[in-house]
Amino acid sequence: MSPLEEAKSRLMTGLVGSLTLGLAPFYPEPHIVGKLRWVLGGAVGMQPLDWFDFVLHGAPWVYFIYSLITYIKVKKSF
Repeated sequence: MSPLEEAKSRLMTGLVGSLTLGLAPFYPEPHIVGKLRWVLGGAVGMQPLDWFDFVLHGAPWVYFIYSLITYIKVKKSF
């Protein structure tokens, strides 16, 4: 597998993870959106379990952004 194909595969994995685990549960709003509002509002009253939940739902987004940057760098080198 070429480096470009590998980077594209990682990018798709990150995208699927972000759209599933990163946004679940979807109703009434994506869970990560509520957690981001809470953190940006000062994180008043957040318990350790809330922080763990924030990291759990945020990790796919971090991986997706990392994969996107890597994909762009690899594509520029070709």
